[in-house]
Amino acid sequence: MDNLRPVLYLSFVFLLFLVWQTWNVDYGPQPQTAQETQEVAGGDGAANRDDLPDAALSEAGEAPNTEASEGAGAGRRIHVVTDTLDLYIDTRGGDIVRADLPTYPVSLNQPDEPTTILNEQERAYVAQSGLIHDRVSGIDHGDRAPTHHAVYEAPATEFRLQDGQDVLQVPLTWENDEGIRVTKTYTFRRGEFLVDVSHRVENGSDAAWTGRQYRQLRHGPTPDRDSWFLYTFTGAAYYDGGYRKEELESLAEKVDSKELQGGWIALIEHYFLSAWVPEAGEENLLYTREVGTPDEPRYIIGLRSEAQTVAPGGSGAFETRLWIGPKLQEPLSEIAEGLELTVDYGLFTFLSKPLFWMLDLIHSLVGNWGWSIIFLTLLIKLAFYKLSATSYRSMAKMRAVQPKMMALKERFGDDKQRMNQALMELYKKEKINPLGGCLPILVQIPVFIALYWVLLESVELRQAPWILWIQDLSVRDPFFVLPILMGVSMLAQQKLNPAPMDPVQQKVMMALPPIFTVFFAFFPAGLVLYWLVNNLLSIAQQYYITRRLQAEGYDTGKNTGKKAAKGD
Repeated sequence: MDNLRPVLYLSFVFLLFLVWQTWNVDYGPQPQTAQETQEVAGGDGAANRDDLPDAALSEAGEAPNTEASEGAGAGRRIHVVTDTLDLYIDTRGGDIVRADLPTYPVSLNQPDEPTTILNEQERAYVAQSGLIHDRVSGIDHGDRAPTHHAVYEAPATEFRLQDGQDVLQVPLTWENDEGIRVTKTYTFRRGEFLVDVSHRVENGSDAAWTGRQYRQLRHGPTPDRDSWFLYTFTGAAYYDGGYRKEELESLAEKVDSKELQGGWIALIEHYFLSAWVPEAGEENLLYTREVGTPDEPRYIIGLRSEAQTVAPGGSGAFETRLWIGPKLQEPLSEIAEGLELTVDYGLFTFLSKPLFWMLDLIHSLVGNWGWSIIFLTLLIKLAFYKLSATSYRSMAKMRAVQPKMMALKERFGDDKQRMNQALMELYKKEKINPLGGCLPILVQIPVFIALYWVLLESVELRQAPWILWIQDLSVRDPFFVLPILMGVSMLAQQKLNPAPMDPVQQKVMMALPPIFTVFFAFFPAGLVLYWLVNNLLSIAQQYYITRRLQAEGYDTGKNTGKKAAKGD
């Protein structure tokens, strides 16, 4: 155990973590290759209805399942612009077929190019909603409710949030030959990514109207990931009292229909998401679909509400909400229970959430995410000061007795049993715990992994500057200065630790700094900054403890293992 240095443990655990993460992506269920297809409006379902939820059987009894005749021809695009959203609504179905985020540019080099979330043409990614009529005995329900295949009318082709205007409404209307009129209204608010969506039903027919609202998100195959080194989840998520997520390709197979009270559904990607959020306490049926063709599959996750009956001459309304935007944890937590979990911190969420809270608090004081990372690293180091001190003290004492250990190795040669016996006697005599250098650092690994996910997942750090050449903490250092400094700091740490007696382990230890330098050259600058600062603080603490031991009588150099009478 004396040759297995704590830094070796930490390094191997982290490398294993990266390898496991990459293996899980590469050898798990593989997505099919997405084919970028130019789709005309309504082209994904105008000829069939397999992308609709099932119409429920009313208590009044079943009616013939007549095919809907919801209007012919393609819809037209309505352009909607607010201070936070730039999107297009198709009058066929009133679907949102494209959504850009003007306040979140693609990169600092493309400040005028907004990030696109919904995109029908490239990813078949659409937010859909509509109404379906229950199957009622004696009533042909095929054209009594507008699904997302129906064609709406709109009063204009462009809507803009004007200066001094806080609310923007976009009304769409549909009416059938019986006099049933539905107004679908999108309500946008200044400074918000949350959109209110309502369907108001006015029943001008002679029979009662019984129908339900449905909301669904449709997406093509999972896009290829951008980085081999850094993987973040892209797929579907929902909340049924617990946070669940599934890859798109296995969604229909693994998620059965289920009743939800409250909850929500979402499609998530790195930093951004779209989510349908019902009213609090509303009962819904969660459903999934795989539609399209084998060459161009489409994956759907949706919610269907409980039925509402509107008497002849009466009216009724369905309300829901749609989030299209970044994974901002505070607003998401206020919208619905568990929605902030879409900021996917993984296994150590219980540690990541308080770490982000602390990081955000520091940022509110210093106003710079880079300095916030440095101060948070310092606080973490202070929290683990006693554990780290135990580890560094043990390593310094091990270094002090290393000449005696080398002498034992020369004395017993390849006799491992006698060698281990002699080492145990030496540890007992010198009052050294051979695990003292390893366990304290192993305890800190979950905190490191939790912080790794905080720095990787938090959209607040996206395109956030620090100083000088570091203008985006979420991408790699453009000049590789931080990774090189990090590698140098690792090498300096090794010089403070006792060298392994095994020549193979010595070579491994010497190889770790350059290996990690290469790895971290592609990591976000914010993560490298944390590691570098942590290393520098560790070196300072280890140097301080070594000086203290020397004052107590230990010779922590390479020539002797002599110790003063004063105990530990």
